[in-house]
Amino acid sequence: MATRELILLRHAHAEPAKPGQDDSARALSRRGEAEADAAGLWLKDHTPAPDRILCSPAVRARATCERALTALGHVDLRDDARIYAATPATLLRVLDDHADAGTLLLVGHNPGLEDLVALMTEGASDSGRGIPPAGVVWMSLPAGGIEPGAAKVRRFWWP
Repeated sequence: MATRELILLRHAHAEPAKPGQDDSARALSRRGEAEADAAGLWLKDHTPAPDRILCSPAVRARATCERALTALGHVDLRDDARIYAATPATLLRVLDDHADAGTLLLVGHNPGLEDLVALMTEGASDSGRGIPPAGVVWMSLPAGGIEPGAAKVRRFWWP
């Protein structure tokens, strides 16, 4: 049976919010910049090239994505506002909307990403174990559809 590849990248470390600053406007810290660069190199060397990248529009996620793209090269990149503060159910809808991409890289946030991994691998979204900043989870999904508990984690990495 053919599979789809889903690669999740959590945004790298960000600066704390300044008084009155919207959470989505937080920028990467210096540490986060280095983590995002390392994640891009790791992705290039250890995962299949994505057909498409979906990214949260939050500044820290977009900056993580852009720094990773330095290593990955040009890819079909699309912002998707649904990724920010998403539940696993919302992320599943995002995945369904991009079923035509054989390998999809999704750049987003916890707890949504870790809950999605738990749902897709264990069938329950309340058993997330955490994805560190700039962490990568590469999963294989059955090609016939996205079913809870049907995904297999191929690699889990963080800087």
